[in-house]
Amino acid sequence: MHSRREFLGALGRATFGVAALGRVRPTAMLAGLGGAPRTPIGIQLYTVRELMKRDFDGTLAALAGIGYREVEFAGYFGRTPAQVRQALRQTGLTAPSTHIALPADDAAWQRTLDDANAIGHQWVVIAWLDAPMRSSPNDWARVAERFNHLGALAKKAGLRFAYHNHDFEFAHVGGSTMFDTLLDRTDPKLVSIEMDVYWVTKGGSDPLWYLRHYPGRFPMLHLKDATAAPERRMVDVGAGVIDWAAIFAADRATLKHAFVEHDEPADALASARASYSYLSRLTY
Repeated sequence: MHSRREFLGALGRATFGVAALGRVRPTAMLAGLGGAPRTPIGIQLYTVRELMKRDFDGTLAALAGIGYREVEFAGYFGRTPAQVRQALRQTGLTAPSTHIALPADDAAWQRTLDDANAIGHQWVVIAWLDAPMRSSPNDWARVAERFNHLGALAKKAGLRFAYHNHDFEFAHVGGSTMFDTLLDRTDPKLVSIEMDVYWVTKGGSDPLWYLRHYPGRFPMLHLKDATAAPERRMVDVGAGVIDWAAIFAADRATLKHAFVEHDEPADALASARASYSYLSRLTY
């Protein structure tokens, strides 16, 4: 997963050309593949990062054509906030959330918050912690304190702050996990968790247990499926063993956004289409 960290860092420094993926008329973007569930179906754009490099606008249009209503960014591919906002407007998409790297200082954080507001995000999400920052319980206590601070600054700017988990948070130290430490030491009014259901499962924990025991802490979910234990290979939503109806029903009042993601899809648009097709038919 170091590639995600490198990806977030590199996107801010790169600009890319455009290759045609085709355009979808705005009137067709709302139809999708079927009825939508109560929570809007979004997609994390890390899934289609290679396509975004080649054709930023066309990839957004293709996702809207599949039926997605929301996207979550992971870098902006050299675009300015104004250009990102315009691309979203043209495709009829909204981007309630963005993934960002942990800021070096408060000045960098303020620049991130300013850009997020300019684009129209509601959430700023820390997507990764480097290993030296998370090697002991004391490290996680410091991370929690830092998150509370960042969350307070985000709130002051009219935004909300969240952390996105992987599987390393579920290593047991003593009688609990680092994930438990993070939940217990962060202020729910300042720090939310964007639960990646796959990585909780891959880490050997039960996402349903957390959703039921920490109501209100998980207003956003990442949706990718897992094959059976012990391999727990990442697959498209609906192609694995996770009970998605139960996941969506566990804390329905809290859940605001749900983003499909696949870290290494063989065909990014085909993967996005398969997950959307399953979720759009899901009854819960």
